[in-house]
Amino acid sequence: MNVTYINLDGYVELEKYRFLYFVIMLIGYIVIICINSTIVWLIVIHKNLHEPMYIFIAALLINSVLVSTGVYPKLLIDFLSEKQTISYPACLFQIFVFYSLSCSELLLLAAMAFDRYVSICKPLQYHTIMRKTTVCIFLVSAWLIPFCHFAVPIIGNANQKLCSFNLKGIFCNNILNYIFCVRSRALLIFGVFILFDICFLPMFFVLFTYTVILIKSYRSCREVRKKAAQTCLPHLLVLINYFCLLTVDTVLVRLESDVSKIARFIIMLQVITFNPICNPIIYGIKMKEIYKHLKRLLVNAT
Repeated sequence: MNVTYINLDGYVELEKYRFLYFVIMLIGYIVIICINSTIVWLIVIHKNLHEPMYIFIAALLINSVLVSTGVYPKLLIDFLSEKQTISYPACLFQIFVFYSLSCSELLLLAAMAFDRYVSICKPLQYHTIMRKTTVCIFLVSAWLIPFCHFAVPIIGNANQKLCSFNLKGIFCNNILNYIFCVRSRALLIFGVFILFDICFLPMFFVLFTYTVILIKSYRSCREVRKKAAQTCLPHLLVLINYFCLLTVDTVLVRLESDVSKIARFIIMLQVITFNPICNPIIYGIKMKEIYKHLKRLLVNAT
C-alpha cells in the first residue's frame, strides 16, 4: 500500500534556528500543560468548585491541552528532523482533531453562557435546570457534535487526489483544500454548514445571552451587577480571544498566496499558543474562587 506524504513548507530558516524553535516551543507546551492542569486540579480537589460553571471551565482547559497535544508533539519532531513531512492520513487526522476540538471550545463557551443566564436571570430555578444530567448532556454534546460534523469531510477527502505535495504551513489545517486537484462542491457546501452550525450559531447564542444578562443586571441591584461582571467577564474575554484566532485562521486560509512566509509562520504559532496559555490565566485571575485557591497554592509552594 502506497502512502502519500506531504511536505510542510511553512518553516522559516529552520536550519539556522531549529534548536531555538524547539526549546521555545517545548517550553510553551510544558507551560500549557502545567497551567491548564493546575486550574483543572484545583477545580477537582475543592468541593466548593464542584459547580457547573467551574466544571465547564475545567472541560474548556482540558480541551485546550488536547488541541495542543494534537499539534505540538509533531511540531517538536519536525523542528529536529531533516525533512518536515507528514503522511496524508496523519494530516487528515490532525485537521480532524484540531478543528473538532476547536469547535468544542465554542460549544463549551455556549454552555457557560447558558449557565450564567440561568444563574443571574433565573436564580430560583438554577438548581432545577442545571442538574448533573444537564451538565453531562452539555459536556458530551460539546465534544460529540463537532466530532460527528468533521468526520464527514475528513472521510470524504480521504480518497481525494492531490495535485501538489507542498503545504504552506507548519501543521495541517484547511490550507489542505488548496492542494486538491478537484474540490468537492458537496463537501464545500457542507463546510459552510459546519461553519454556520457549530461556529456562528454558538457565537451568536453567547452574544445574545450576555446581552440579555447585561440588560437584566443593569435593571437589578448592585449585587447582581457585581455577580454578572465577576462571572461573565472572563468568559467574554475568552470568547473574544477565540473569535480573533478563528478569524485569523480563516483569513490566513483565504489569503493562501498573499501572505509572506514569515508572517504566516508567526501567525500559525500564535494560533496554537495564544489561547491555551491565556485561557487558564484569565480564569485563574478573574474568577474569584479559583484565584483564591490558586493564591493559596502559590503561597504554600513558596
